[in-house]
Amino acid sequence: MGEESSKPNDFYTKDTIISEKLSEAAASLVDLRFRRDSMVGPKFPTQHDAKDSFSELICGCLKVHSVLPGKISCILSVKPAISNVYQSMHGGAVGAVAERVSIACARTVVGKDKELFLGELSMSFVSAAPSNVEVVVDGSVIRSGRNLTIVAADFRLKDSGKLVYASNATFYHMPAASL
Repeated sequence: MGEESSKPNDFYTKDTIISEKLSEAAASLVDLRFRRDSMVGPKFPTQHDAKDSFSELICGCLKVHSVLPGKISCILSVKPAISNVYQSMHGGAVGAVAERVSIACARTVVGKDKELFLGELSMSFVSAAPSNVEVVVDGSVIRSGRNLTIVAADFRLKDSGKLVYASNATFYHMPAASL
């Protein structure tokens, strides 16, 4: 269905696989959805149409406040670039910040000779951080052992101290320690 289709496939790569179990009608609906969203959705500038450009977008909003062994604190400015249509911080941006802060926090206790593999990232969306506010992101190592490190990160509004998001990340150390 994917390669044999006579429709222009500007939304698919040459390696796109469309299941044979999917009906032609269902495939057309998916295709229509992508086309409709691309016509009315935002057009990204070419500098953001690159690998890892979202990280650059996040780093522009995130500033390190303090770094201690097992702890890191950052100030996050909720700019319109990372806000959703409801004028609050987009959930994907929350996850990206949580991942970045958790990695940085884990690196304060895990040696550079070990790679970190993110095995789990859980998020709790307690409230919303409105646009144009500052959020304090505090990361702390909960447990760090020979083969894994667990980090918790809290997102609190700077002005009121209100908890808006919380995350827990589990990192596996690679290569694993030999027994």
